[in-house]
Amino acid sequence: MPADGYRWWYLDALSDDGSQALAIIAFIGSVFSPWYASARRRGAATAEDFCSINAVFYTPKGKRWAMTERGAGALSRSPEHLQIGPSALHWQDGRLTVEINEFTVPLPGRLRGRVTLQAQTDTGGARALDRNGRHFWQPLAPLARVDVQMSQPELSWQGEAYLDSNWGSEPLEAAFSRWDWSRARMADGSCAVLYNTVNRDGSDTALALRCPPGGTMTPMPAPPAAALPTAAIWRMGRCTRADKGSEATVLRTLEDTPFYARSLLRTTLAGETVTAVHESLSLERFQQRWVQTLLPFRMPRRRHWPPN
Repeated sequence: MPADGYRWWYLDALSDDGSQALAIIAFIGSVFSPWYASARRRGAATAEDFCSINAVFYTPKGKRWAMTERGAGALSRSPEHLQIGPSALHWQDGRLTVEINEFTVPLPGRLRGRVTLQAQTDTGGARALDRNGRHFWQPLAPLARVDVQMSQPELSWQGEAYLDSNWGSEPLEAAFSRWDWSRARMADGSCAVLYNTVNRDGSDTALALRCPPGGTMTPMPAPPAAALPTAAIWRMGRCTRADKGSEATVLRTLEDTPFYARSLLRTTLAGETVTAVHESLSLERFQQRWVQTLLPFRMPRRRHWPPN
């Protein structure tokens, strides 16, 4: 891992009945860490000193959120295995097993259990997100199934899932001002992914891809931009892309934070009405000191592992 760099692995899933969802992100060099940002302001910082697993479950009874940051002593890794503190991810034969053992915030509680993802297709290599080749994205399993078995809280469900990875050799905010991303399952079982970035120089990049069952990612025409309402609490701006003449609507806002919003959308792509998982990120907002001051309430840091 380069100094000031990062890598993350991102998994999201929706239950077959549509009532539940989850997102799990494992970070080495946590791009949203206020402590990592502070260390970079003082000079080159070591990515492995700022690791975390963000696990969040959205249920009919509410949300359970965990994201404890840990130092390099809590990190163990190999090509097939990643452990950060008491939680771990293991990849074997197209199957990702996530063992979760975390404390929730801001309301204290526990997340314990297992999430298993089975990939349904191989999508090939990575793609650069910037012109300088410092930020990359790889759709590892845009078509997947997930099995959720949690003891705390008690959850048991199956659904469709998505897995990707991002990495870079500099902070996100060095290259981008904002981005909007979404993925949607189409009627033929394929996955459509839209990635839209606004670069520091004011230019923008639109990436539109579609992955059929058993196939690899191929370009598709990028639909025109479609406005979305700002998030209610922190007024985060959101934007997506949809077929010309159609509208995109927000079904549910899952995360409403000062610099980031995660939502479920109803939108139209390639003539189909679909449900999409959507994310908007403002790196201009992330850099504001008032935002950095708020983050420890959602991202506590534990310096030692195992705990004394």
